[in-house]
Amino acid sequence: MVASSQPDPGPPRRPRALPRLAVALEADVRGRLLRRYKRFFADIERDDGTQLTVHCPNPGSMKGLIRAGAAVRCSTSDAPHRKLRHTLEMVRSGRIWVGLHTLRANRIAARLLEAGALPAFREYSHVRPEVATGERTRLDFELRADGVSKPAYIEVKSVTLAEGPLARFPDSVTLRGRKHLEELTRLRRKGSRAALLFVVQRADCHSVEPADDIDPAYGKALRAAVAAGVEVWAVGTRVTARQIVLERALPVRL
Repeated sequence: MVASSQPDPGPPRRPRALPRLAVALEADVRGRLLRRYKRFFADIERDDGTQLTVHCPNPGSMKGLIRAGAAVRCSTSDAPHRKLRHTLEMVRSGRIWVGLHTLRANRIAARLLEAGALPAFREYSHVRPEVATGERTRLDFELRADGVSKPAYIEVKSVTLAEGPLARFPDSVTLRGRKHLEELTRLRRKGSRAALLFVVQRADCHSVEPADDIDPAYGKALRAAVAAGVEVWAVGTRVTARQIVLERALPVRL
């Protein structure tokens, strides 16, 4: 795991193993993707030939993953407020499953922080999710430690895009992502720790970098935030039909 304040940290360090933590998952509905549309909808064809419209829980482009005929798995919910019973959870890419549900990344991060398994934040014993930090701005986690006056703030980003063994973020232009970086920078300048945590929801990547060709403004904002003292961390996971397993810390190349 690398947090770098330099724009070119050189060759990436090797991933390091982390304690085995997992988020349970039940993605029992199997099928093939027919299409994704209106950002939050997808049509799939089940193995028995029936077709379903399912919720797509990822607002990004899911570049390189969303193609007709790709194998997918979905979860099921009978909650009365749901308009669609099924949620698109993962898509097959080569020999691995790639997790598409952005909130799963937050659950992995919560497990990681609550277990004290991220060494840089082990001193913090109090983890609070979904914290309002400014006008119309929320970050994913606030961490506090006994005897430490200033909290730490962490924003989580789910990463699904890859080029070979290199994970990349974002997969589409993200104004919201830049806003989060600006807020982290503001909090850091006020004296709090502030960090961005990339959760890579695929097991075939060995490092993470900003996708400057997709959103150069985000890459510029990320490097400016790091120069201001914002930390950047990344972890890799393995996605299966039953769980998402935290596997290793990944270096971040800026």
